Amino acid sequence: QVQLVESGGGLVHIGGSLRLSCAASGRTFNTYAMGWFRQAPGKEREFVAGITFNGNSAAHADSVKGRFTISRDNAKNMVYLQMDSLSPEDTAIYYCAARRDLRTAVIVATSTGYNYWGQGTQVTVSS
Repeated sequence: QVQLVESGGGLVHIGGSLRLSCAASGRTFNTYAMGWFRQAPGKEREFVAGITFNGNSAAHADSVKGRFTISRDNAKNMVYLQMDSLSPEDTAIYYCAARRDLRTAVIVATSTGYNYWGQGTQVTVSS
């Protein structure tokens, strides 16, 4: 099992940046593929970005491509989401998720594909 705790959310102005962090417990973090999802009020949870267990492959949703970057540090049991050029449409609760997966080139982009979730961190982009 793995436990996930997100941090780094907050209030930011349009065009600003935030870096979300997700701390994972356990000694087998390097066997988990990781993902970031978000959920805005009244909307379904949506995929933002995913990364393979070894960090060699990553994918980003079209809506954030070129602005957000997912990364991980297996030595620290951490996964990150760098968010730049933020807009009000990025306002949501952001969740870190994990799935046990040793495939090297597959990114799962559905929330049902992940077994473990953090509690979420609020990101609000205002003018």
